[in-house]
Amino acid sequence: MTAFSSGFLGKAGRLLMAAATLGLVGTDIHAASASELAKDLFGGKRLPAAIAPASYGFYSKGCFSGGVAIATDGPTWQAMRLSRNRRWGHPKMIALIEKLSREATADGWPGLLVGDISQPRGGPMLTGHASHQIGLDADIWLTPMPDHRLSPTERENMSAVSMVNEKTHRVIEKRWTPAHTRLLERAASYPEVERILVNPGIKKKLCDTVTGDRSWLRKVRPFWGHDYHFHVRIGCQAGSVGCKEQDPTPRGDGCDKSLAWWFTEEPWRPATGPAKPRARDIMTMSSLPKACRAVLDAPSPTSEAAVTYHGPGGSEYAATPAPQAPAVAETPVITDPGVPAEANAFAPRPSVDIPLPRPRPANK
Repeated sequence: MTAFSSGFLGKAGRLLMAAATLGLVGTDIHAASASELAKDLFGGKRLPAAIAPASYGFYSKGCFSGGVAIATDGPTWQAMRLSRNRRWGHPKMIALIEKLSREATADGWPGLLVGDISQPRGGPMLTGHASHQIGLDADIWLTPMPDHRLSPTERENMSAVSMVNEKTHRVIEKRWTPAHTRLLERAASYPEVERILVNPGIKKKLCDTVTGDRSWLRKVRPFWGHDYHFHVRIGCQAGSVGCKEQDPTPRGDGCDKSLAWWFTEEPWRPATGPAKPRARDIMTMSSLPKACRAVLDAPSPTSEAAVTYHGPGGSEYAATPAPQAPAVAETPVITDPGVPAEANAFAPRPSVDIPLPRPRPANK
């Protein structure tokens, strides 16, 4: 992307701390108590931190600055569940999603339905994911984009289609197509993509049917849930000195005894003993990298439109040490029951069938 030179990105971490020192990220970067739940603080932010793009911490414990939003609509994608305000990511992540959407059309995929990417400043979410915290994760539905623009109501209520039989843990043959395989292969072909998480049944389907070059299967990893969508993860980006890399994927295509384990009883056996709280429900600010305080208190951009990604060379953050304009006021959440949810992108998420990654079965 031409808007960010490699030199500028390489200074992202220093710019963040310099902005804090100069008082450009709020009057008190320690305003958030170390004991406050991070999910409440980051979940309450409606716009990103208007400073250079950088990820801090790990995928399941961190935050990021300089986020941009994927547009609600594009020629080859549509964003879903707009009320959740999770279509934000590191500029490299957003660029990759748009690239995938364009190039997948050549493989016979009509367009992407884009699920959760991240909150505007990352951090733990109020509901759902454990990861998606540093702007480098994205969920893509396995349901192809329809031939019409979905209404706001449809985006909130339309259900993704599961590809897997919950009892057998195998792909439902009548729902899986060669186009699904080509879409996953396309996503895995990008060097910046380090992992693609899918349901074990989908991984087995690929292992059983992919011929020729199978090297890309190494990136496709089985995990609980992920029967409605696949999860794309890219690596730490240039300039993110505080980003913690994940372990490399094991050698081979993954179609070995490690996959066979998923088709035994053990992975699906409910956990025993007292239920443990989810990490996001107890994670405090003191648990996150120190830079996340500055990210949390950084000023917002002038508007969402100003930081919506429009392709390489599009309007993003200016290459300056820190924004000079004061932060704009947060958009209030509409709570009037007489106002439809689609009237505000930040309205509470409706209680509908929304595909989320499901963890290992919990104890009853």
